[in-house]
Amino acid sequence: MTKAEEKRIKQAEKLQKERARVYALGEYERLYSACGLTCGIDEVGRGPLAGPVVAGAVILPKDCEILYINDSKKLSAKKRELLFEEIKEKAFATGIGIVSPARIDEINILQATYEAMRLAIEDLGIQPDLLLNDAVTIPGVDIRQIPIIKGDMKSISIAAASILAKVTRDRLMVEYDKILPGYELAKNSGYGTKAHRAALLRLGATPIHRMSFLKNILR
Repeated sequence: MTKAEEKRIKQAEKLQKERARVYALGEYERLYSACGLTCGIDEVGRGPLAGPVVAGAVILPKDCEILYINDSKKLSAKKRELLFEEIKEKAFATGIGIVSPARIDEINILQATYEAMRLAIEDLGIQPDLLLNDAVTIPGVDIRQIPIIKGDMKSISIAAASILAKVTRDRLMVEYDKILPGYELAKNSGYGTKAHRAALLRLGATPIHRMSFLKNILR
């Protein structure tokens, strides 16, 4: 066997393994397939000092295959961008919900997260029959919900939602960084890195900072 043939065999085996992994990721979608349209829900940005909290909602077609999809935290930025486009292309419907830092300060981060999730569901344009949520049950939603602990690693729909939310939020933070230089927002996505905290002490807070998160830093 030539090296080229060995390489092709290894590539084929690797692809088969990835397809098996993605198929396993659709277990919940297959389990609840009789329920109708199943929508995955996830959020990004509960912990940062700056920027909005963003939720994603995704309804995928039955047996949809999106290779290399995973929890957004396990993917490189480049891979997330590529998967973002594939998800948007293949999904039956997608929705995004964004809740501002001011609103987070007003109602607290947990309630703001729920609000972002409700907005993402509304943004779908159609009403799903079942929600697969990453760990939470969303109040104020009259749709059957299945909370799944670590759902972004167990459900392809939730993983897709996490990627949509993460890419959308990261893109926003890049734009904020252009307007509000000095905080490294494009680099840290608003999280409380050492450089970000130092910038807050040096420059003060901006309109996109969550004042309720800064009490121990700026007191």
